[in-house]
Amino acid sequence: ARCLSPPFPPSLRMLYQYHVPNPSADGLPENSIPKLFERDGIIVIRQFASPEEVAGMKGQMAALIDAWDPADSKGSVFHTYGSTRINQEYFLESAATVRFFLEPEAVDKEGAVRTDIPKDGLINKAGHALHFLDPVFAAYSQSEKVKQLVRSLGYIDPVLPQSMYIFKQGKIGGEVTSHQDSTFLFTEPQQTCLGLWLALDDATLDNGCLWARRGSHREAVRSVFRRTPPETPDGDIVLRNEMVDANGDEVEGTAGFRAREWTNKIPGGCADYGDASSASLADAGFEALPVKAGDLVCFAGTLDHLSLANRTSNARHTFQLHLVEGPNGSNDANGSKNDNGSTGANGSKGVKWSDGNWMQYPEGLVFPSLGLAP
Repeated sequence: ARCLSPPFPPSLRMLYQYHVPNPSADGLPENSIPKLFERDGIIVIRQFASPEEVAGMKGQMAALIDAWDPADSKGSVFHTYGSTRINQEYFLESAATVRFFLEPEAVDKEGAVRTDIPKDGLINKAGHALHFLDPVFAAYSQSEKVKQLVRSLGYIDPVLPQSMYIFKQGKIGGEVTSHQDSTFLFTEPQQTCLGLWLALDDATLDNGCLWARRGSHREAVRSVFRRTPPETPDGDIVLRNEMVDANGDEVEGTAGFRAREWTNKIPGGCADYGDASSASLADAGFEALPVKAGDLVCFAGTLDHLSLANRTSNARHTFQLHLVEGPNGSNDANGSKNDNGSTGANGSKGVKWSDGNWMQYPEGLVFPSLGLAP
């Protein structure tokens, strides 16, 4: 099918009906959030962050960009798909510091950073330690409302491995292919990753809003982004995005089995959709999720999701937190066992961060805790 540019057809399915009112002063509506989350694997809370919080985060990022030299980020283009051999040291060290990563279209054919784009328009993302190194982002990450939400979903001892500020630049903001966040944040023996996706700008059908496959959180993890021991004479660590065995959890004909067709791809094959191509997304079960600045999208690490390219003139900024259950977590009270092995609200006992994950903190540094454990 031929790829068409926006505007998009009005018939696209959207997840508006799954929005939940913003938290009240007395706490989150616990009777609705856990039930909807267990059913769908995704929930949206309107105006989770105030306009002042949103402006504060965007202002703080602008200050960080002012102090950044784009030449330091040469070789830092990062994709969510395929094998990659980006600047290894730069990428791996970002686990415990803040680094800027470039959009694919921010560099020329020789890999040099383009000089015809303002530097605040070159960046794909900043990561991965804003949540504990920067005071503005740390204040939000450790806020009582974040803790209330995570507690309502059954987490006992959650820790925060990473955070990202995503820019989704106007005109050059690339697509993010179909993936599960647990691909990058794998826990053993069960998957416990939770994504908190905070919109700092309105996310629309035109500028690359999220698309999600509701209920797909019950499927097995299909791909793992692995960090392997040094294999080359110069001692490089090799990073690979590999398809993994579903261990018999996926039966031919089921949605999880079929999803292997488009893992690390865009169903239909392109990132700009009109009537013809949008049918491929709908056929695959994806639904559009436009949200307003300040809205929070909360979803399980096993949920299949993607976003299309931004071809508007305006960026679409988000701040994203990822947490996992800590080694002291347990969940004796919540829910049935999901198909992917996790209990109802992702809690589990004796969870271990995979040694194969790309993200490994330096010796002596541990993932920040949300402090929920008794």
